[in-house]
Amino acid sequence: MNDSQTWYIVKRYAGNCEILPSDKVGDDNLEIIEQWGPFSSQEEAIARRVGLIRAGKCQPV
Repeated sequence: MNDSQTWYIVKRYAGNCEILPSDKVGDDNLEIIEQWGPFSSQEEAIARRVGLIRAGKCQPV
């Protein structure tokens, strides 16, 4: 895996949040209504996503 890879949490219209690598997140993706990041590791993004779910900002996938 590429060590310089960053990760984002993206919220879709359905309300669920997914964790995506930076190369899959673009400004032209109209399905994304909100995003958080970048995070340096996938593990950090997972931990932040749990917090967003607990705060009511996201629905689990």
